[in-house]
Amino acid sequence: MPAPAKRKNDPEGLKKRIIAGALKTFAEFGMQGARLEQIAEQADTTKRMVVYHFGNKESLYIEVLEHVYHQIRQHETALNLSALAPQEAMIKLVEESFDYHASHPDFIRLVCSENLLRGRYISQSARIQSLNKSAVDVLDDILNRGRAAGLFRDDVETLDVHRLLSSICVHHVSNHYTFSTLFTRDKSDTEIATRNRHLAVTATLRYIRCD
Repeated sequence: MPAPAKRKNDPEGLKKRIIAGALKTFAEFGMQGARLEQIAEQADTTKRMVVYHFGNKESLYIEVLEHVYHQIRQHETALNLSALAPQEAMIKLVEESFDYHASHPDFIRLVCSENLLRGRYISQSARIQSLNKSAVDVLDDILNRGRAAGLFRDDVETLDVHRLLSSICVHHVSNHYTFSTLFTRDKSDTEIATRNRHLAVTATLRYIRCD
């Protein structure tokens, strides 16, 4: 019987697997409940290698937070919304944001977990503070262009628009099971998602438009 093939030495690939495994584990068990052994198993490696690359669980957790925020901000900036007319750009941003949150439930679980920890770890990352500036910049550009065209209100704060949009997108994922059980048991997941996606667009446009 031939000897099993040795895995190619790929430290960057291993680090990506560890990050992916850590995201799943932290999303499922939280920062405090997750164990490095579980993360190593998810990444198909050993606890020793996890510690070698990331030091300890707290450092790895912060790295995962930075990773997920980088991913969502990268998704937003890649939409090239500055090439669209203001209202069209806002609609696309809302729809894409809703779809991104809906398709990345582990991101929402991780954020909810960090809020339960009162932001203990996210506050330690200067990188996340820098990364999230792009979320405001993208919205600022759309709102400013809309104001210049006489479409959007002058008294609307960019951060409030972000808060409104984020609240609907996050609620759809974070409260899915309780809300659907209590209020929409007769609706399919697809029907609920379609309705909430439309709600996100309608609420945002009604809040920012002049009419």
